[in-house]
Amino acid sequence: MCGIIGILGEHSAAPLMVEALRRLEYRGYDSAGIATVHDGVLGRRRAVGKLGALADLLVVDPIQGRSGIGHTRWATHGKPTVANAHPHRSGPVAVVHNGIIENFRELRAELEGKGHTFVTETDTETVAVLCAQNLADGLPPIEAAVATLKRLEGAFALCFLFEGEDDLIVAARRGSPLAIGHGEGEMFVGSDALALAPFTRRITYLNDGDHVVLTRAGAEIFDTDGAATDRPTKTVALDNMIAEKGEHRHFMSKEVHEQPEVLSYALQHYAGPGRDRIEGAADAVDFTGTDRLIMVACGTAFYACQVAKYWFEQIAGMVVEIDIASEFRYRNPPLRDSDMALFVSQSGETADTLAALNYCKGKAGSIVSVVNAMESSIARASDAALPIHAGVEVGVASTKAFSCQLTVLLSLAIHAGRTRGHLSAADEAQLVSRMFELPRLMNEAIATEPQIAKLAQWLAGARDILFLGRGLMYPMALEGALKLKEISYIHAEGYASGELKHGPIALIDENVPVIVFAPRDALFEKLVSNMQEVMARGGRVLLVTDAEGAEIARHGTAEVLVMPTVDPRLAPMVYAIPAQLIAYHTAVTKGTDVDQPRNLAKSVTVE
Repeated sequence: MCGIIGILGEHSAAPLMVEALRRLEYRGYDSAGIATVHDGVLGRRRAVGKLGALADLLVVDPIQGRSGIGHTRWATHGKPTVANAHPHRSGPVAVVHNGIIENFRELRAELEGKGHTFVTETDTETVAVLCAQNLADGLPPIEAAVATLKRLEGAFALCFLFEGEDDLIVAARRGSPLAIGHGEGEMFVGSDALALAPFTRRITYLNDGDHVVLTRAGAEIFDTDGAATDRPTKTVALDNMIAEKGEHRHFMSKEVHEQPEVLSYALQHYAGPGRDRIEGAADAVDFTGTDRLIMVACGTAFYACQVAKYWFEQIAGMVVEIDIASEFRYRNPPLRDSDMALFVSQSGETADTLAALNYCKGKAGSIVSVVNAMESSIARASDAALPIHAGVEVGVASTKAFSCQLTVLLSLAIHAGRTRGHLSAADEAQLVSRMFELPRLMNEAIATEPQIAKLAQWLAGARDILFLGRGLMYPMALEGALKLKEISYIHAEGYASGELKHGPIALIDENVPVIVFAPRDALFEKLVSNMQEVMARGGRVLLVTDAEGAEIARHGTAEVLVMPTVDPRLAPMVYAIPAQLIAYHTAVTKGTDVDQPRNLAKSVTVE
């Protein structure tokens, strides 16, 4: 959600900032802009829409300078207009901002009382005006920025650029992530390392509450109390920071097709060399004193937790609760020393999930996270952080990260089952061995893509679509519905099929496709019975099942999509493929923006 880049360089900053911002497009945005200092003069260019609009503007109206800040904005306060686009400027200062300033109305009223006029609807403009007022009161730039930070409430990442100062950027983070890049005679700042990858491999991650004074000579970092401090600088593997579509039309398509490979890679990090037990990173988590597991996440990661709840209960015999992060901490749930709190987040920066984690600190016995970014805020705040090894995921609709989250959560459930004495060595060996069959089975599922592309012609004409499942397929129904509504903009809902008669069946008619996930497992007959109730009322069913299930239940269905036969405990990883491809091809048929759907952002860093 929003992207920041700042450069103190040796070359023209504008084209470099546009390139860096392109790497942050996955975060979601609706306008973009840059500001530079050239010969002491502060200049600015902004445009609504995609970065191409800003690039075109810079051709017609170029901007010079080797120092600058840039931003891609996802609208919160104020519509996506040029006036509301970042950077915001007030006199000699320009500001870019991720997050929300919660007390901006009070600050704005105070500044209006001093004669300032506001020209935007944003909370960020208040930051720029406040800093300009501090400059007018006689404070030098660094002190003016620090004084501004002290007045702000909320979650933010901020960068300040000053007229007359071509060797200075002041940046700060509170809640939203920010990273510093170290070059040779150059310095950089960005929302994440991906933006900095074209410039440097040497990255310093700011801690929450830090602010930094950047010059070409280096970075001076100060903690929450204003004391000078050091943060470790790490060398990031640049290859992991590069994301290209290759032969695929969209990043989402590429990432769907990458799943067998990345899942195999994740398995190699969690399974022993004999492929008969879980070890390695999972060993960092001790379940022996845990009476209750509390799992917290948002969106697709929450559905991964719903799947994992079945695994931890059945494989490890654990008491498990799951909660949506945005609801969890506001319930003030009682926690005990014997509780383990587990947080799942692709970005590791999800604001609600991070807030829930902070609530659990000092209350739960241990805090574990499952993340794709090991240097993220959530990972660094956890007692143990387990990487999912999905690589960079650009598409807003999560695909390979979801599959890798499931892989790690299942590995953790197996590890818990063994250490708690609930899973025998023989059963563990069998289950781990079958996990290594998943890449092949997922490739077989991907091979049904041509059929799914044809089915999308039917589904794209619907206004409403229902997804049904039971057991481990219930969360997959929820995930399938989420994927479809995210990128095709078709209203979709997922239901546990046993709940059909408790309300949703009233929606059934010939115009509402019903997609049923039904592998031939212990609940298959019950799910088929629910499916028959749909067809008896004129509903048109797309049955997604295996060969045996298709032989039994295809009669009366509108379409059947046959998946490979899989151990029922592992079915979510295989059935994630048709859920994703149904959404993808329906969206392509409708002509929507698959990788950057409207109103959505990849990394949700505000509550």
